[in-house]
Amino acid sequence: MPDKASSSKTALPKREADLFRDVVKYYESKQFKRGLKAADMILKKFPDNGETLAMKGLTLNGMANSRVSNISSGGRSTVQSLEEIRAQMKDKKKEAQELVKAGVMNDMRSHVCWHVYGLLHRSNRSYNEAIKAYKQALRIDPGNLQILRDLSLLQIQMRDRDGFVDTRFTILNQHPNNRIHWLSFALAKHFAGDHDGAINVIDAYYGTLDEGSSEKQRNYESSELVLYKCKIMLEMDGQEEKVLKYLDDCRDIVVDEGALLSTEAMAYLRLGKFDKAKEIYIKIFETGAHDDHKIHSGYMCTILELDRTTCIQASNVRGTQTIATLIHLDTQQKAKLLEAYRSELQPLMPKSNSLLSIPLNILEGDELIEAIDFYMRKFLVKGVPSLGDDIKSLLYVENDKSGKGMKCLKRAKDPLEFRSIELLNKICGLVDGYLVALHCGKSRFPNSDDLQPTETLLWTLHLRSQLHEIRGEYQEGLVLVDRCIKQQPDGIEFSERKARLLKLCGDVENAAEVLDSARELDLQDRYINNKTAKYMLRANKPDVALQRMALFTRHEGNPAQNIYDMQVSWYEIELARCMIRKNDWGKALKQFAAVIKHYEDFNEDQFDFHAYCIRKVTLRAYIDILRFEDGLYGTRVYCDAVEGMIVCYLHLHDNPGDASSGANEPDYSSMTASQRKKAKAIARKKKKNNVESKVSNGEKSANGDGGKICEVDEDPNGELLLKKNHLDEAKKYSDLLIANASSRISSWLIQYDVSVRRGKQLLALQALYKAKQIDPTDSDLFFCIVDFALREGPEKKDCNAIVLDIVTKEMSVLLCGKSVNDYVSQAAEKIRKDSSTSLYERICVAKALVRVSATSVKEAASLIVDGGINGKYANILNCQKALDCLKTFGVSADKLKISWVKQVKERYQLVKNFE
Repeated sequence: MPDKASSSKTALPKREADLFRDVVKYYESKQFKRGLKAADMILKKFPDNGETLAMKGLTLNGMANSRVSNISSGGRSTVQSLEEIRAQMKDKKKEAQELVKAGVMNDMRSHVCWHVYGLLHRSNRSYNEAIKAYKQALRIDPGNLQILRDLSLLQIQMRDRDGFVDTRFTILNQHPNNRIHWLSFALAKHFAGDHDGAINVIDAYYGTLDEGSSEKQRNYESSELVLYKCKIMLEMDGQEEKVLKYLDDCRDIVVDEGALLSTEAMAYLRLGKFDKAKEIYIKIFETGAHDDHKIHSGYMCTILELDRTTCIQASNVRGTQTIATLIHLDTQQKAKLLEAYRSELQPLMPKSNSLLSIPLNILEGDELIEAIDFYMRKFLVKGVPSLGDDIKSLLYVENDKSGKGMKCLKRAKDPLEFRSIELLNKICGLVDGYLVALHCGKSRFPNSDDLQPTETLLWTLHLRSQLHEIRGEYQEGLVLVDRCIKQQPDGIEFSERKARLLKLCGDVENAAEVLDSARELDLQDRYINNKTAKYMLRANKPDVALQRMALFTRHEGNPAQNIYDMQVSWYEIELARCMIRKNDWGKALKQFAAVIKHYEDFNEDQFDFHAYCIRKVTLRAYIDILRFEDGLYGTRVYCDAVEGMIVCYLHLHDNPGDASSGANEPDYSSMTASQRKKAKAIARKKKKNNVESKVSNGEKSANGDGGKICEVDEDPNGELLLKKNHLDEAKKYSDLLIANASSRISSWLIQYDVSVRRGKQLLALQALYKAKQIDPTDSDLFFCIVDFALREGPEKKDCNAIVLDIVTKEMSVLLCGKSVNDYVSQAAEKIRKDSSTSLYERICVAKALVRVSATSVKEAASLIVDGGINGKYANILNCQKALDCLKTFGVSADKLKISWVKQVKERYQLVKNFE
């Protein structure tokens, strides 16, 4: 908040100065009307007082942001009144900016005016402009603590690390007796990468404390500071001995015993003192952390006595990963781990599920089959629906993309890969044996005398259907899951499995109906309700999906607005894709833009934690969240939304007519004057009715919640987004992807698509090179290289000579020194020799063959039809892409197109709308 007093030469008399302090107080307490009244009283006598003008503007801005309005008492909110309120808010914000600017112009030497100007920019998220205003205020009043604090918050928000260090150092020099300033300066040093400086600051802070001070006693804040210092030292090289000594000295202060033990264990591991580390990990297990896979990974490192680098990797594993899944273990290492688990951990925690699942990644041969047998029997009796996923995680195939001559494994993904795994065949044999034994009337597992309940047979059928799904045998899986539903109609998990199998078979509509029926079995189950909404969107039923989602939103107001307020990104992305399938590009853009806005809000939300975490000394969690936020715009959901925006805008650039059709506007050009007038009147009335229907649900809450305005979307169909320059918008979003997700190959491929449309050949060439560095075998990359090679020719006349020379030389490298025809023909020949080539790769090569005219259309189409259905990733989605590709080949491929449809329908007998 701005200061209550100013040293400006235009200082107010005492009475007005007291009023000005009241204005600041009212602003801080959000009593905006009182603040405006007090400001107006000052301005009556001193109409040009800059500080008062600035504070009045800031108060008006606060009023607009808090959406406070004077709704007429006793009357219902109408559409017109809400629109007037919204207009008033905009006018207030505009007036606020004008007042603050006038205040600055009237008193350029007042730090209060510049501070208020910065606060105004900060409220509008113009952080760079706010920083400029704060720095100008500090030139006038260099020691102002409040301005320095506000500046430091913006600097850490904008990741101006060096500036943040300087500002916190200035604050610490002026107020060295405040603990928060010491901790903030230490954190600034740490976040800027100066670990030694951070340690020195913490040590200097300890040097200012007396022996009996509370900061050296056993409490949460002292404990967190000790552990934070250890965290910093462990990020440095060669500090492990100091960490252990420091923890030993401060053991009586630390209250988080688990974090203390984990830090000690990691320090011993890095030093190579495996016996000590092992003792500590045993202590951690004794505290009850039986299923923490990070602890298991550390324990494995002590048994195998691994190198320092691998030990550091072990501390960063996620989920159910362990050392056994992170690196390749030889037979001797596996034997050591198994012996340790059996002799040491089994007696210590016999009921731990991790002791059953972790050895499954270590055992081999008959021992592995026996362990899987025991594991499946135990969880079939318990009725665990995710048992099939646990089994799936054990299935690996050799990675053919390693390219280094080393044996490298990856988890299998495609049914063709799964069917080639001998372990899966043995597991299927075990489950088939269970079914025979349980179904023959004995109700017992093979070689077991324990009588099993009826539910065990149902869960065994469910597991077998999962195994059929893994192998791509969807019809067989449906038969088994139907048996489960017949015997237990209220089994939601069985219906969910059936819906998934139907979706994989291509019958999405029926899958959605099955899930909807399952939802009615438990109307309080939010998960199954959300799953139903997702399937409804996949079935292109957005209205039904919204109805299902509305069951778990607030009962008042517009459900779509409630979903937006709750930031349900998965729903909005699915809805956007549904709108693309329905060719409603405006609404698709609207939903993708909503997800992007959510992530901007996530980034903005960290602002609230900058001061709070320092004050509460949650420094370890705070530094982690700062690092997470640094990668926020590289997360999968955000990238999916941005890529969706770009795809939509590129489509609209290529097909400008679709932009006008999305707005559902009639064609006025073909009408007479009277017809045009009548059509526009009907359109206005329809638009008014739509707005009224959206407002009506929220009128009650608007009148009964202190005058808060109901949110009414002024652009529900995304018409404003459609009116923007499509190529400029695509470029803007592609730049975001390159800046934040440069490790994703899709980012560079989209950058290529945008660059070639903009005629930027060097940028397109760079995108291809970057993509090739990530994955040189990518099918989309192959087609883009061919596309660029063919684009190069016609554009030579308009190309700069230097650029042309660079493109010509580098294209030869991308084409591996071949002509584009030879490059494509070689890829086609490779596919003909390998029957397991993925269907999508066949599609890309077939399109390239037609594009370069390297062969006849019929031969190119045969590359898809002859064997494509038996290749990798021949799912229903890629089958549809193949059909679309064949349709573009024209009459020459008609017979092959009919053959392809027949093959797909034989493979996916339930597929619909596949013609």
